[in-house]
Amino acid sequence: MNHPIVSEFRSGLAFLLAVLAAGCTSEPGRNGSSDRAAELKAIAFLQQEVPAWSRENGCFSCHNNGDAARALYAATRMGHRISSKALADTTKWLTQPDHWENNKGDPGFSDQRLANIQFAAALLAAHEAGHTKNRAALQEAARKVAADQDADGAWHIERQNSVGSPATYGTTLATFVAWRTLTRAEAPGTTQTITNAESWLFAAPLNNVPNAAVFLSLTARVPGDVGRQRLNQALDFLRVAQTPDGGWGPYKDSPPEPFDTALALLALTEIRDRTGVAEMILRGRSYLLAMQRSDGSWPATTRPAGGNSYAQQMSTTGWATLALLRTGELQRQRLNGRPAPQR
Repeated sequence: MNHPIVSEFRSGLAFLLAVLAAGCTSEPGRNGSSDRAAELKAIAFLQQEVPAWSRENGCFSCHNNGDAARALYAATRMGHRISSKALADTTKWLTQPDHWENNKGDPGFSDQRLANIQFAAALLAAHEAGHTKNRAALQEAARKVAADQDADGAWHIERQNSVGSPATYGTTLATFVAWRTLTRAEAPGTTQTITNAESWLFAAPLNNVPNAAVFLSLTARVPGDVGRQRLNQALDFLRVAQTPDGGWGPYKDSPPEPFDTALALLALTEIRDRTGVAEMILRGRSYLLAMQRSDGSWPATTRPAGGNSYAQQMSTTGWATLALLRTGELQRQRLNGRPAPQR
């Protein structure tokens, strides 16, 4: 019979070797090693899975090469070392927007407008992380996204699902992601498209957690009295909707899900210096850590809940990894005894 300490040592050594084999290293923090380990596990998982889809299926997917790859690009930007093999094929694919329509596609998620939004967002992340300097490709991708906008200013994706899902977004999240890409790409001829998207987003109902997260993220970036009022409404919504275990579900009275929690956390980091927000973030982060699987992934958030979908699992893990990375510094400040600034 193995002694518990020996078993624990072997388990820890096995994980360390797996991370190093995946090519993922990071400077150790003085505290919060378990939090660092969770981030490294997520990154190691994504490094294995992101390139696997195109290699095994002969096409590029919105979940692996869009949402999940976007998390790896963000990890690179935040100082993590990522194996060059993990993103090479994805980066090459993303920098050829004129080929996106020729993709064989994933039969479960074949909306080309959605694919354009997700691939363009991943290309933006690749550009911001320095994986590509091809700004012309980014602007071409932005123009493709802009051309798909509906007359009312939105990108109507999955109309029947008001709260969206990790891999299929839904109208509000799709419109926000498109808006964010367009504003950062600064492609000529897209100014009115951006304005129309803002108008639609400001008029959308504040009736679920994904919408509240989008409104908070949007209004944190758009100055003005209307924006401040909407921001406060969205923050109040998220305060009430946070569950006792720290997570968020799609609605105020829903059980928590990793995807909805990740959206809420990403939004709250935009206003992390407001009174009480740091505590909300840390509780939400604790929920994500508790839900992470031993392989570094998260269970798929599906609509309805409890489904089994590789695509949704990959996108859920991409969103959750982004949230874990974005909130990591706040957690380490707390562990090191440096309170987050309050306003």
